[in-house]
Amino acid sequence: MDKVPDSASAPGSTSDRVLDALARLCLIVAGILLVFLIFSFGWLVFGRYVLNDTPTWIEQSSLLIVVYITCLGAAAGVRFNSHLSIDFLREGAPRVLRAIMHAIADGFVILFGAFMAWQGGLMVMSNAGRPIPMIGLSESWRAAPLVVCGVLLVIFTGANLIKRWFSNPRAGS
Repeated sequence: MDKVPDSASAPGSTSDRVLDALARLCLIVAGILLVFLIFSFGWLVFGRYVLNDTPTWIEQSSLLIVVYITCLGAAAGVRFNSHLSIDFLREGAPRVLRAIMHAIADGFVILFGAFMAWQGGLMVMSNAGRPIPMIGLSESWRAAPLVVCGVLLVIFTGANLIKRWFSNPRAGS
């Protein structure tokens, strides 16, 4: 169970629970899609080598599903702070410098998430009329996870930044 800082108010802990639930939902959806991906590839192999009739829709749907799994997993990784990182320099720094380094890193992630959401939104709009071969869905479905992931990166990183800043007001870490 996550320990909530003493200075956190009740609304902060509620927002943490909501954001954690949203990140868990991302992982659940990504997990379900991963199971579907495994079964669809099993069907592809069975169709190709046993039935001698390759289902052509699986390749395109797999590419689409991988994008969703990646983007949802990346967003949840930001919320749960589970991405691979090398932080021995930052953690060995004095408190104030560590807080500045955290803020800079969070700022870059927020900017990246905002840029990803904006450009993904442009891709969604510009590809609405083009279908994905073999499955007939709009190409916009390939760019939609970029928008969702970008927005979640901004929300999750912003919440982590605020939580870190207010958990120790004197040092900002």
